Amino acid sequence: MSQIQVLDQITIDKIAAGEVIERPASIVKELVENAIDAGGTNILIEIEGGGITLIRISDNGHGIAKADVAKAFLRHSTSKIRQVEDLNVIQTLGFRGEALSSIAAVAKVELITKQKDELMGTNYKIEGAQEVSLEDAAAPDGTTFFIRQLFYNVPARKKFLKSATTEGGHVQDLLIRLALSHPEIAFTFIHNKQEKLRTAGNGKLKDVIYALYGREVANHLLEVNYVKEGFGIKGFLGKPEINRGNRSYETFFVNGRYIKSAMISKSIEDGYKNFVMQHKFPFVVLHFTIDGEQVDVNVHPTKMELRFQNHQEVFQNIYDCVHQTLLEPELIPKVELPTPSKGKKEMSESHVTKESSSPFLLRPQSNRTTMSPTIQQADTLQEKGEAYFITKMRERVHQYYDKREDTSNEQLHLIEAGLLKGVHKPNYRLIGQVFDTYWLVAFQESLYIIDQHAAHEKVLYERTLKDLKTREHTSQQISPPIILKLHMSEANLLETYLSSFTRIGFEIDSFGGEEYAVRAVPGNLFSLAKKELLIEMLDALAAGIHSNMAVDLVDEKIASISCRAAVKGNQRLSGAEVDQLMEELLTLENPYFCPHGRPTIISFTKRELEKKFKRIV
Repeated sequence: MSQIQVLDQITIDKIAAGEVIERPASIVKELVENAIDAGGTNILIEIEGGGITLIRISDNGHGIAKADVAKAFLRHSTSKIRQVEDLNVIQTLGFRGEALSSIAAVAKVELITKQKDELMGTNYKIEGAQEVSLEDAAAPDGTTFFIRQLFYNVPARKKFLKSATTEGGHVQDLLIRLALSHPEIAFTFIHNKQEKLRTAGNGKLKDVIYALYGREVANHLLEVNYVKEGFGIKGFLGKPEINRGNRSYETFFVNGRYIKSAMISKSIEDGYKNFVMQHKFPFVVLHFTIDGEQVDVNVHPTKMELRFQNHQEVFQNIYDCVHQTLLEPELIPKVELPTPSKGKKEMSESHVTKESSSPFLLRPQSNRTTMSPTIQQADTLQEKGEAYFITKMRERVHQYYDKREDTSNEQLHLIEAGLLKGVHKPNYRLIGQVFDTYWLVAFQESLYIIDQHAAHEKVLYERTLKDLKTREHTSQQISPPIILKLHMSEANLLETYLSSFTRIGFEIDSFGGEEYAVRAVPGNLFSLAKKELLIEMLDALAAGIHSNMAVDLVDEKIASISCRAAVKGNQRLSGAEVDQLMEELLTLENPYFCPHGRPTIISFTKRELEKKFKRIV
């Protein structure tokens, strides 16, 4: 058995550093938080090579006395607490005294600092936890750190770092959160000599949101100012139309500290329930104030997780705040109907007459042709009858859907009848449309009901996938172009998959700074050529696609999103349009279900109808 030995201090420091310093963003977080605690009102962050090569952080704060400089790099040295009881009332961001020690253990560090009442400043160098020099130097008031060659002495850690662009993106994401938490501080972020972020430091949170997210987000905000029994919430909620496909727009702080909390996210999202679509997440920037004794921030070395003493009460307060704010009457959306396309011939509108008071005893006028125009719902359709019909239709849909793991008999019936072979087109009869959503088709001994939205989704999905594989696509120029403002991580994602976007008809190029111009889109997505669609694509790729995965997964994701161009329910089509849709649907290998698993077509046999009307028993 090997002998037990006490590790030397350098090895201890390197192990401890692994708990605190994961990547360049970890260093930036610790040093910027120290600058904030030191009273800095103007903080400059500059990095090169994603922060792996160089990190420079300057502030105009109080500075460090020369006698305390070397002491500040010792483990568990801090000016924030003196005894264990102080942990209950922590009001600063950094308090453990591990940051500088951990950074110095895995990088080459230079510190230049000066206090206002000192004539000279101090220059201190420490590399790999070994002091190199300590001397007087001319310096402005405040503190500047230079962190060079991160993990130079721990190559095993360095190889796990990502690309410079990815690491730089993590730094920018961090600084966005810090800027939102401290609107009274002016932040400037520079990466490889290019300015990526700048805030005014005027104390106005909305101005910070404008600087970081742009005009569109800033113009759709609801201010929050909620206080209840010592628990406070201030900040902004985004209106429901401002949402993302992931939680990247959710930012919240507790007593000035950015934290992650599944409980807070859940309470916010529950408050937004019924205001945003499923799998969509809101934009929020919220500052929570709570008695320090009611929260434990000392849960994780990074101090980004916490525990509440009374989490049920906190959950309810957050939910009430969000939900009540969203109930404001001005949140009722204003729907703008699109202008109908010119030149499209509409089918002659048929009329329906009532035979009696029954809402379903409908008789078309005598001039209806065999290839009929749409059958419209009677103007005086009774509510109870409509509900009954819809209920029965849903029952039929669910019965069909429930059998989809064993649909061989149903499919065999359809195929043998010839409807799904597409070879009996002259023999099937398009009867019309009901509820502006479902198309009725008679073929041999059956009545088929087709959901136009599900059917069109299926057709678009298969068509887009085919175009991607055969490289057959068309581009449609858009003017003016769509301008996207992307953070570094989003820009990196776009650059990574740019060829996939280009292959199907997108034309995207740099527009300077953090902006990209979308000058053309695939022809079948022209009607959806909006900023939200492109952002959703990037969100989806970020959530489920990685660079080592096959390109066809990117194609599938793009094809799936292209389904949004499908015609919706309650959107009237002409007979010619639905006939074309039917023709394309019936040529597909699997026309039974849309890309999301819903049935596109259900059937009623003549025998079933006759049994319902008691013609047979």
